[in-house]
Amino acid sequence: MFAHIPALIVVIPLIGAPTCMLLRYRGWSWGVALVGTWTSFYLCWLLLQQVMVEGVVTYDLGGWAAPLGIEYRIDAANAFVLLIVSAIGSVIMPFAKESVRSEFGTSRVYLFYTAYMLCFCGLLGVTITGDAFNLFVFLEISSISSYVLIAMGKDRRALLAAYQYLVIGTIGATFIVIGIGLLYSVTGTLNMVDLAARIAERPPSRTLGAAFGFLVVGISLKLALFPLHLWLPNAYTYAPSMVSAFLAATATKVAAYVLLRFLFSIFNLDKIIGIIPIDAMLLILAVIAMFAGSIVAVFQNNLKRMLAYSSVAQIGYIVLGISLTNATGLTSSILHLFNHAVMKGGMFLALGCIVYRIGSVRLKDFAGIGQRMPWTTAAFIIGGLGLIGVPLTVGFVSKWYLVLGALERGWWPVGLLILLSSLIAVIYVWRVAEVCYFRPPPEGAEDIDEAPATMLVPTWILIGASVYFGINTDLTVGVAQRAAAVLIGGAG
Repeated sequence: MFAHIPALIVVIPLIGAPTCMLLRYRGWSWGVALVGTWTSFYLCWLLLQQVMVEGVVTYDLGGWAAPLGIEYRIDAANAFVLLIVSAIGSVIMPFAKESVRSEFGTSRVYLFYTAYMLCFCGLLGVTITGDAFNLFVFLEISSISSYVLIAMGKDRRALLAAYQYLVIGTIGATFIVIGIGLLYSVTGTLNMVDLAARIAERPPSRTLGAAFGFLVVGISLKLALFPLHLWLPNAYTYAPSMVSAFLAATATKVAAYVLLRFLFSIFNLDKIIGIIPIDAMLLILAVIAMFAGSIVAVFQNNLKRMLAYSSVAQIGYIVLGISLTNATGLTSSILHLFNHAVMKGGMFLALGCIVYRIGSVRLKDFAGIGQRMPWTTAAFIIGGLGLIGVPLTVGFVSKWYLVLGALERGWWPVGLLILLSSLIAVIYVWRVAEVCYFRPPPEGAEDIDEAPATMLVPTWILIGASVYFGINTDLTVGVAQRAAAVLIGGAG
C-alpha cells in the first residue's frame, strides 16, 4: 500500500466527490469530505518525508512506464506544495460544517461538498503529475469546480463573479493547452522530464517561443499576476467564506508552482533569458503588483475585497522571487507559497467567524468587535502582522529571503521597494485594528459570542502556524531550499 501513496493522494478525493453526491444527507457528505481530506493530508506528509530521505519518487499509472504512460513524479518542490494544499484543505473542513450551513443553507449541501472534493482533487493532481497534458486535465477539474463553489455564495453577485472567473479562466486554459500542443508538435512527448531533455537538444525556434509565450500568459491568468488578476477580487469577495479561504490559500499557490515547473524544469531559463528578458518582465510586473495591490487594498471597506487585493500584492512577492533566478530568490518564493497560505487562509477564516455572528464584512460594522469577539479579532490582526512582515511571523521570513535574493543579484533598489511596499500593508491592517479596538460598538448592538469552537480552532491553527513557523523555520526553510535546488538543477 505504501508504494501506491502517490496514486492514493489523488484517488481518495476523486472517489470522495461522487460519494458525497450519493450520500445526500448533509452530515454524511461532510463526513466523507472530512475523512477524504485528512487522509490525503496524512499521505502527503508521508510522501514529503519519503522524498526528503530518498529523493525523487516516481509512480507509473497502470504500470505503463514513462514517457509512454502517465507518470507521477514527486520531488521536494511539488511534495511541499502537496502538503500545503492538503493541509489547508483538511484544516478548513471542520470550519466548513457550520460556515456552509449559515451561508449556503442545508438544501443540497451535498453538491457543495462534491464540488469541493473535485477542486481538492484537481489541485493535488496538478501538483503531483509529471505529464503536461494530465496537468491540464487536472487544472480544468479544479477550475470548473471552483466556478461552482464561487457561484454558491449567498450574494447574487457571486454568480457574476463566477461567470467572470469562468471566462478569464477559460482563456487561460486555452492558452495553456495551445502551449502544450505546440510543445508536443515539436518534441513528440508530453512527459515533463522527456520534454525538458528534448527541448534542451533543440535550437531555439518560433514554435518553442510561441509555446513558451502561450504557457506563461495562460499560467499567469490562473495565477492572477497583475494585470491579469481581474477575476480574483470578485471571486474572493462573493464566494462563501470557507471557499474564499481555500482558494486564496491553495489555487494561486498551485498556479505559481506550475509556473516554476515550466520555467525551471521544462524550459532552460538561462537560455530563455538570452532570447527574451523574461526575468526583467516578471520583475516589473511583480513590483507593480506589490504596490498596486496594496494601495487598492487601503481604500477597500469590504474586508474580503481588501484581502483579495492584498493577495494580488502577495502574488507579486512570489513572482519577484522567481524573477531573481537565484537559489535564495526561489527559496523565498517557495517559502511564501506556504507562508501566505497559512496567513491568508487564517484571515479569511477569521472573517468567516465574524460573518457567522454579525453577517457582514463591511469595515463600519466591525466597530468594537475587538471587545465582542476578542479571539477572532486577535487572529485577524496577527495574520495582518504577517502580511506586513513583522518579525516572529512567517511573512518576515519570506521577505527576509526575498531581500537577500535581491541583494545577491546586486538589485538593492528592489530590496528597498520590498520594504516600502510592506509599509503600505501597515495602513490597511491598522485601519481594521483601529475600527475593531478603538471605536465603540453601535448603540443598541446585541451581545455576541465567539464563533463555535469548530470554526475558531481551525482559524487559530492556521494563525498559530503563521507564528510558530516564523520562529521555528527549520522545516519550512529547509524544504524550500531543497526545492529551490531541485528546480535550479540540483539533486532531488
